[in-house]
Amino acid sequence: MAQSVQIVRNLVFDMGGVLMDFDPSIFAHLYVDSDTDARLIEDALYRGASWPLLDAGVVSESTIEYLAQCKVPERLWEPMHRGFLEWEQHQPVLQEMNDVVVRLSESGYGCYLLSNAGTRWWKQKDRIPCMRVMRGFVVSAFERMMKPDPLIYTTLCERYQLEPATCLFVDDNLDNCRGAERAGMRSYHYDGDPAKFERYVSEGLA
Repeated sequence: MAQSVQIVRNLVFDMGGVLMDFDPSIFAHLYVDSDTDARLIEDALYRGASWPLLDAGVVSESTIEYLAQCKVPERLWEPMHRGFLEWEQHQPVLQEMNDVVVRLSESGYGCYLLSNAGTRWWKQKDRIPCMRVMRGFVVSAFERMMKPDPLIYTTLCERYQLEPATCLFVDDNLDNCRGAERAGMRSYHYDGDPAKFERYVSEGLA
């Protein structure tokens, strides 16, 4: 006997690249005027190999900053430090997608956040317009696990009593989408077009 396909009732959103833009070039330019200096800061700190360890919750911000200082001239330590202290305040909001999330929530979908992010997320969340309609969230640094590990998706489902098959996960990273599928969710590889995504939900999931 064929199994029935469960209806998607819950939408699970990534943050960076979906609800908020993560553009290290903006943060690197905060306290330097030279594009060359900004690129040094960007590569050493925001695009450094150690940055994902913040999202994993396994190193402190002071450690990440120290490792970045080892890669740039000492004259850049102070502007890099000042920018690092407040980068999340300059993170651009992707307003159109936030508006879509609010509309979908109002139409009856349960909306949740699942993000690879550091503990700085407590400051970021207040700048995410659609957080007011989110029914729950899971952030990697607090869980000590990261996408695309299927365990972080099942953690969200268990915490909020969701059946994975009733969830559509939305992320701009294809590997993260595949991780969601391994956890039993459906996925949508977001390409930056909020109208296209809204049509997909309205027409493809109806």
